Amino acid sequence: MTDTDTTLQPKKKGLTRRQKRTLSRGVQYAVFAAAVIAFAVTADWGRLQNQFAQADIAKQMFPDVITLALKNTVLYTLSGFVVGLVLGMVIALMRLSSVGPYRWLAGIYIEIFRGLPALLIFIFVGVAVPLAFPGTEIPGGTYGKVALALGLVSAAYMAETIRAGIQAVPKGQMEAARSLGFSPAKAMISIIIPQAFRIILPPLTNELVLLFKDSSLVLFLGVTLEERELSKFGRDLASTTANSTPILVAGLCYLLVTIPLSFVVRRMENKAQEAIR
Repeated sequence: MTDTDTTLQPKKKGLTRRQKRTLSRGVQYAVFAAAVIAFAVTADWGRLQNQFAQADIAKQMFPDVITLALKNTVLYTLSGFVVGLVLGMVIALMRLSSVGPYRWLAGIYIEIFRGLPALLIFIFVGVAVPLAFPGTEIPGGTYGKVALALGLVSAAYMAETIRAGIQAVPKGQMEAARSLGFSPAKAMISIIIPQAFRIILPPLTNELVLLFKDSSLVLFLGVTLEERELSKFGRDLASTTANSTPILVAGLCYLLVTIPLSFVVRRMENKAQEAIR
């Protein structure tokens, strides 16, 4: 075969990038569909329904699951969020302080409380605090203990979020405020922090979602029947009825709050991205 014959042969072409992406996407859809079909075919739906979807047991939970358990869960979450936000703001400002010991103390707090499991912090508040300060009661009883525990958990994360938001505000804002006669403290409170909060609002809302789920650790503080939150309420009824339907209903109540909040977070993040563009 001559060189001329070789050059006249058509070259074999492979798949284009677009075709590869289409093929890859098709394979992924096929795998997903196969997994769903396999689960639907092999699962024992009768046993699942008997264990998790007993309508008569679910009816017994209402209205207490809403008026008592969900209400307490929301109260615990909001109180912990407020404590965490205030404490986190203080720690963030300490972290940005020009005074060395303030920065070191804030850094140590953040590293410790971000590294510890939330469960240990709840046990610390419920056991260690009364032992360290005999005769001292945390104001608010169980609600106060939960607010303190959740606040300690969330403050470390909020502090870093707030610090990042403050540092994201252009330095020219502080310089402009100082040129108008603002003191550093007044400029920080009136000019910098409001702009920082507009930046960090989505991650703060996401932290609220995480706190809502962490409120399930309240049971380790020892609560009365009237102080039960969703997880404790569901577990108690599950033990009484020997059925997991209350656990499923409690989980659905969590989703009633977390899904709308997650949707709000995504909307705020999208608006923030649009503002940057």
